[in-house]
This record gives sequence, C-alpha cells and structure tokens, in this order.
Amino acid sequence: MPERDDSERNAVDRGAADPGVALIVGAGPGFSGSVARKLAARGMSIALASRKPKPQEAEAIAARSYAFDAGDAAATARLFAEVERDLGPPSFVMYNPSARVRAPLVDLVPDEVERAIRVTAFGGFLVAQEAVKRMLPLGGGRILLTGATASVKGMPQSAAFAMGKFALRGLAQSMARELQPQGIHTLHVVIDGAIASPARTPASPDAHLDPDAIADAALAALDLPRSAWSWETEVRPWVERF
Repeated sequence: MPERDDSERNAVDRGAADPGVALIVGAGPGFSGSVARKLAARGMSIALASRKPKPQEAEAIAARSYAFDAGDAAATARLFAEVERDLGPPSFVMYNPSARVRAPLVDLVPDEVERAIRVTAFGGFLVAQEAVKRMLPLGGGRILLTGATASVKGMPQSAAFAMGKFALRGLAQSMARELQPQGIHTLHVVIDGAIASPARTPASPDAHLDPDAIADAALAALDLPRSAWSWETEVRPWVERF
C-alpha cells in the first residue's frame, strides 16, 4: 500500500467517518460562537461551556451546554468528565475566557489582579491539561487558545490583562513544542483589534474584525498539513496599526 501524503493523513486525523467532539470553553456569540457553528457544520458534536449558559445558542447548533467557572481545577475536571460522559472525549478544545482589570499600576487591587490572571492564563492551563489527557490516547487533537493585542504588547493601565495574555501565549508555545510530535496541534490566535458585535458601532465598517472571518482563519491554520504546522496566527482588520 502506498504511503499516505499529508493531506490524506490529516483527513484521517480529523476523522472522516467520525468528525468527533468539540468543546468550546468560554462560549458566546462572538469568535467562539463562530467557531462552534463552523465545527457543527462539519458534523462535530459540540459542547458549549460558559459561566452563564444560553440554551438558545446551544439549541441552534444542537449543542450541549454546561455551566463552568474558569480557573477552578475541580470544576475543570468535572466539566471534562461530563462532556466525555455525554458526548465522548473531545478531539477539539477551545479556550476563550479572559478577565480584565483596568487601572493605573499603583491602584490595582492584588486580589482582582490574581483573579484576572487565574481566569485568563491559569484556567487555560487547566483546560489544556485535561484536554491533552484525553487527546493522547486518541493519537492527536486540536487545541485553540484565544489571544489578543495584549499577548504581544502591554498597554498602559492594562498590566493584569497583559500578564494573563502573555502567560497564555507562553503556554501555547510550550505546548506546541512538546505535543506537536505526539499529534496534538496547539494554535494561539492573536486577535489584534476589536471584534465586531451588535453592541459596537465602528466609525468604519473596516475598523472591527468579523468573528466569522477570525474563525475561518483559525480553522484554516488548524487544518494545515502537519508537515507545515504553525503554533500561532495573527489577525487584524486591514486598517489596524501594528
């Protein structure tokens, strides 16, 4: 039998017969919602985890919803156990939660900063760890971590957010180097700009990122042949300075 090329192997990895299970942590109507809808269209079973689940969003794509507080080890283990019981072990996991504390450095409240870092970065570690435990026996999987401008550029009065996002980016880079040889593709997406939503009215239609376009870019990067994997992709509206 001839050896499969990268595209054929990737089709096997994605599970042509069984598209698999996707867990979206930090589910909402923006970027994470776009990813969930696109994966559902591929035939994946979808689990949506958020602090305040919205049943109507889950029903729209025949997903299961779970209440979840990011940054808690026991809650994270319980979430994965419930998803595995209901749908099976996830082969795609996205971590989207973050917490912001905006203030001058001298005015930051340490407990609030600790919580922001716990949600933004430590929560990502907890979710990634539980995901990898289940992906290794499957022979591979995909993990998507949501970054921001703050992942690469600390802004004034945004120390807590920058610390959390820098840490999440470091986690992604470390995971990619460790786990890529074992078939687990980690991708960190730097979203450099504001995401469009009904609540935002940009001065120009080009000023904000379309969440569907971000999802297309992220999934395209995760679909790359494994001979040319990337651990990070960066997206911004074309009018954004960088």
